[in-house]
Amino acid sequence: MDKDKWLYGAIPALLIHFSIGTVYCWSIFSNEISKYIGVSNSLTEWAFSLAIFFLGMSAAFLGNIVENNIHKSSLISLICFCSGMFFTGFFIYLGGYYNQNNISSYLPIIGIYLSYGVIMGIGLGVGYITPIKTLMLWFKENKGLGTGIAVMGFGAAKAIASPVMLYLMKKTNLYLMFIILSFVYLILMFIAHILLKKPEIYENNINENKVNNNVENNTISTVLKKYPLKDYIGIWIIFYLNITCGLALISQEKMIVKCIGLVDFIGLIAIISSIFNAGGRLFLSMLGDKLKYRKSVYKLIFLGSSISLILVILTNAIYNDSNILLQLIVLNSIFIINAGYGGGFSNIATLLSDYYGMNCISRLHGITLSAWAFAGLTGNQLANFIITNTGKFTNIDDNIVNQKGYNNLFAILTILYLFSLIITQFIFKNKNSN
Repeated sequence: MDKDKWLYGAIPALLIHFSIGTVYCWSIFSNEISKYIGVSNSLTEWAFSLAIFFLGMSAAFLGNIVENNIHKSSLISLICFCSGMFFTGFFIYLGGYYNQNNISSYLPIIGIYLSYGVIMGIGLGVGYITPIKTLMLWFKENKGLGTGIAVMGFGAAKAIASPVMLYLMKKTNLYLMFIILSFVYLILMFIAHILLKKPEIYENNINENKVNNNVENNTISTVLKKYPLKDYIGIWIIFYLNITCGLALISQEKMIVKCIGLVDFIGLIAIISSIFNAGGRLFLSMLGDKLKYRKSVYKLIFLGSSISLILVILTNAIYNDSNILLQLIVLNSIFIINAGYGGGFSNIATLLSDYYGMNCISRLHGITLSAWAFAGLTGNQLANFIITNTGKFTNIDDNIVNQKGYNNLFAILTILYLFSLIITQFIFKNKNSN
């Protein structure tokens, strides 16, 4: 049984999440796509926003497929993700051809939106939730460890794929990189598709319903009625706010590092923050297994993130580009928020299962991931709005940055984290409160 849970649960989950998690590599090649096809960077950025939006929405609306047949859902994920990546490469090639021959057309960028944003986004959403319930069934005694393993793979994918992508871009060209990787991920996800399965007693829905003794009540509405609807709304809101705050800071990470005079260490800091992101996904989910109430993990995330940001604001650390201690205070905030951002993802499915049970968990988890869809549209935009409309851009060590704008961003994020902490206190207040 111990061997089987790794072979049929953890390994295929990692293969799927290592593949689809490369969506976070977008910043590596987004500028290159803009230049190659001859459009503004703001236009290409919508491809990533659409991918995250369709990730969340496909998870919300296709959770029933995952609930009923993980083999079908893993195949859908494989086809959508890999074909989306392949056709992204094709439309980049087409855009480059049009650009070189001075042909004016919106077809390439629309094709990228459909390929990377819509088709790949659907593959992301279905693939993200496909292994989660299976892992919780294999790791019944420590569900957080099981889900943490998979979600850690999603977080670590960027650190693993980034150097590979940079190498391929140097050795070949941009569109070929997408086409080559589409076949690489096709192989990895197909292996996962073959291996992935539930424990034998759960392998078909009839047996699973017998185990849960709840054949007639296996519906979302019935499951949600277990507690007042405000509790689920509270969970959705804190999940949304944690992602929004995380994306707002992570999207500006490179410029924040420039603000504090660490331009030469941007690459190293990006790798370390990715490690914290992945580590937070695993260790905070394992911590949730040890705590009496899993919502306490979210309290720790919000409290820790708030304190780290307040420390930056009180010390004016963002305004200093030479004091090592103040630089470390800013980096500490970046790393803690990365860890909390990852930990929020890895604990959400197990939090839902702790309170609502395993019936419909894939559908319930999928619906909750709609928060990710909306946060994907608001997180980056929130940061851009604050930095563009407050403070003043100045030249620091040949870098155009807005220190006051970033300080204002920290203040807004602190308020949102504290608001999330307050909401967490009132979730399941009458039962399982701590």
